[in-house]
Amino acid sequence: MRKLAAAALASILLAPPFAYADQPGPDWMPMDQVMAKVKQSGYSQVTKLEADDGRWEGEGIKDGKKMDFHADPRTGQITSEKQDD
Repeated sequence: MRKLAAAALASILLAPPFAYADQPGPDWMPMDQVMAKVKQSGYSQVTKLEADDGRWEGEGIKDGKKMDFHADPRTGQITSEKQDD
């Protein structure tokens, strides 16, 4: 019984993180359009973009610096950004 419980716990802890990611809503701007908007905002590269907590969340390179950003789910407009630590 302990082995089964340990195996179940291990499978939960080792599951890929994307399995827990939020899903874009039906009225959200598609990911490829958000990516284009983000690049228009000065990002030379977008390395991550996912739906999280009711918004688009991503990482990318802007002005040579690695940045974290949030974007509005319906417009793709960047709502916050900060330099990644």
